[in-house]
Formats: sequence, structure tokens, C-alpha cells
Amino acid sequence: MQKNGAVSRHLINQSKDTFNSMKLTFALSLSALALTAILSAPALAGPKEDAIASKLTEAVPGLRVTSVKASEAPGLYEVQSNSGQTIYTTESGEYLLTGDLLKITDTGIANVTEQARAEQRRQKMDAFGDEGVISFPATGEEKAVVDVFTDIDCPYCRKLHAEVEQLNEYGITVNYYAFPRSGPGTPSWTKYESVWCAEDSRAAMTAAKNGKSVESVSCENPVEAQYRLGAEVGVTGTPAIVLEDGNMVRGYVPARNLAEVLGLL
Repeated sequence: MQKNGAVSRHLINQSKDTFNSMKLTFALSLSALALTAILSAPALAGPKEDAIASKLTEAVPGLRVTSVKASEAPGLYEVQSNSGQTIYTTESGEYLLTGDLLKITDTGIANVTEQARAEQRRQKMDAFGDEGVISFPATGEEKAVVDVFTDIDCPYCRKLHAEVEQLNEYGITVNYYAFPRSGPGTPSWTKYESVWCAEDSRAAMTAAKNGKSVESVSCENPVEAQYRLGAEVGVTGTPAIVLEDGNMVRGYVPARNLAEVLGLL
């Protein structure tokens, strides 16, 4: 996913007037995003797919099917849900399989399900965009961008943050998305909101991840929207590092190793 360099530079501008203007713009963007989500319909393709979706939603209260399509495996259909889970079903919708679909190829075993997840994750991240992230831009030429779902109080998130400067020196921009694991209304959640609302959110993020106190501030913020996005793209723990192709690295990875994964070393 290609990031908009101009937006990233805007986000790190330390001018108070510019920062407050960005917050107002983001609040309006959230409203538009919510309306789009309400009006959007599941990506189904025909009578068979509609029948499968209907059968599943009737059998599982609260389930919202977002797409149904024939899978690579003959006779199986791939179903995506609002929880981000992939389900496989027979054409009748009577038999279900959960878990990853693997395929034997000339080069070994390929995880078909994870490949599909990565593409869907990329699309969702692209649709959400990077406005509202707390961004630590690459030093000099930007060679890669990673989106990190983070929790300020997570020990391994703090360990990763200690190496952000090194990542930046490798040419990697780090965009932080909020994912306070304890959920809404908790101290970690409130702390993230205060960091985002601070006049200098990058400095506040670094201070908070170093265990320092951050002034309690409130404002319109994207913490809840980013948290929901994390759940939709399959974040179950932090840090969760989403690469530009949609693949996810779960957990802490040393800066040098991550640069190697990205093909920069």
C-alpha cells in the first residue's frame, strides 16, 4: 500500500493550528466512513453465494457475511465475515470448515487462506488510510512503510518503539495505529487518547512508551476507529506489524530483522 507522503508530513507538523485543523478534518472523515460502512452491501456474486450467506447468517446470530466466492479447492466456497474470520463451506452451506486452507505446490506448502487474508487486509488498510496515525517518518529516502497496531503499555510495543529510530534510519516509516488491548474505558485507552490529543503526539508517544506520565487531554480522536480496524484485519495482540502487501508480522521483531524481511538489507 502506497502511503501519501504529503499527509504523513502534515501529521508530524508541530504547528498547533495545523494540528487542530487536522483533528477536525479527521472527525469529519470518520463520519463519512461510518456512513459508507452502513450503506455498503456484502460482495456476493449470484444465487449460490446469496443462499450460502443467508444460511450462515440464520445459523449464527450476529454474523455479517461480507463476501462469498468459490475457493481454489473445487466444491468449497470461501466466506468472509465481519469478524475477519475465513470460513469454508460446501455449495449447500450445510458443511463448514474453519482454519487455514493449504495447497501443495512445486515449491512446497502454500497457505491459501493467509494469502487471501493479506489481500483483504491490504484493501481494508488502504480504504481506511493513514490520516490520524502517529507517524515516525523515514530518515532521508523512504524505502518502506509499516503500519503498527500498538498498545502504549505493552512491554514488547515499548521494546519495538525503542528501535523506531533505527527503523527510520533504514528508510522505514513507522505509522502507529491505536490498539489498546484492554479496550475502551481503561487506563491504557485513556492514555492513548491523551497521547493522540497532545500538541506534539510523537513526543508524547515516546514519553509514554518510556513510562513517563503524559498530561491527560481529551479531543475528537481516531482511537476507537483504529481499534475497530485492528479487529477487522485480524489483530489479536500487540505489536502487530502490517506490511505494505497486507502480510502481518505478529509480535516484536528486532529492527534489523524487520529490515531484512522488507528486503532492505
